[in-house]
Amino acid sequence: MFIDTAVITIRSGKGGDGRSHFRRVKGNAKGGPDGGNGGKGGTVTAVCDPHLDTLAHLGFRPHWFATPGDPGDRKHQSGKDGPDLDVPVPLGTQIFDAITGELVADVTQPGERVVLARGGSGGFGNDHFKSAVHQAPLEVTLGGAAIERALRVELSLIADVGLVGLPNAGKSTWLKASTRANAKVADYPFTTLAPQLGIAALADDRRLVIADLPGLIEGAAEGVGLGHDFLRHIERTRAILHVVSAVPEDGSDPVANYRVIRRELAEFSDALAHKREVVVLNKIDLLPEFEREERLKALIERFVKERSVSPRAASAATGIGVREATEAVWAVVQSSPPEGEVTPRRTSA
Repeated sequence: MFIDTAVITIRSGKGGDGRSHFRRVKGNAKGGPDGGNGGKGGTVTAVCDPHLDTLAHLGFRPHWFATPGDPGDRKHQSGKDGPDLDVPVPLGTQIFDAITGELVADVTQPGERVVLARGGSGGFGNDHFKSAVHQAPLEVTLGGAAIERALRVELSLIADVGLVGLPNAGKSTWLKASTRANAKVADYPFTTLAPQLGIAALADDRRLVIADLPGLIEGAAEGVGLGHDFLRHIERTRAILHVVSAVPEDGSDPVANYRVIRRELAEFSDALAHKREVVVLNKIDLLPEFEREERLKALIERFVKERSVSPRAASAATGIGVREATEAVWAVVQSSPPEGEVTPRRTSA
């Protein structure tokens, strides 16, 4: 099950209280203070596990509470520290405060650790306060308070390239043709219900990590269809591979279809609006062979004239132009700087 958002409640461990106690043994009725310090409470830490690719474990476990520290004991014995609690998260996880919306952590490195709630410190026992002029202290301190907070966790897959396009544009077929990913392909819309990753192996040991997303439709940025749930996954990519069907099944205009997706990307966030892209006119094998060249030329000229974009012609089903387009994407990725902080998304009033 692919889950890329979750809301969890975390709580660090409270520190153990200090102990007030005086030693009483036969022959030494005034043995002095011997109350020990309390133990430290457990700290809650997010830990990047590169073997995870979903937040399903957080969806099924919404509460992550660390153990409190034990109180101090007599005979100068300190309380036991509460064990720390690790919250495993996949690579590319962003953690936000559910109340304020503040970005708490952005996990981008395998094994990275980010403290989410620090455990309370242990309180001091009365033995801590003894001195030459204060030989029978009664005072102690309480352990530090636990920290509880609600967090919104979002997964943004880390890939070099994000595949976008309308449903049935051929994105899943393209992923299968350019990588070894076993993407589902069918002749009906929304065959892709969750993001999928594939690795395109190029010559000279080069490779591209490609993310295929569910097809977008008009209004996706406002929550229409499926793609709006997964647009965050291409905010981190260094380039977009925009797949446009040269022969739409509904008879629509490829240029207009391209314009729809571009508008939805811009509505979702400025980061996507300005991300570099390679446009591919897919399914050229469905064009009648006797007029294919003429129709492709006219279509490409329209793209250049209306959108200042020069698309590449290809057919994922037959493999025509796939390797050349993938090489073009590689060149764009190499010339694009690595993504930094994700630009905040636009929100409707």
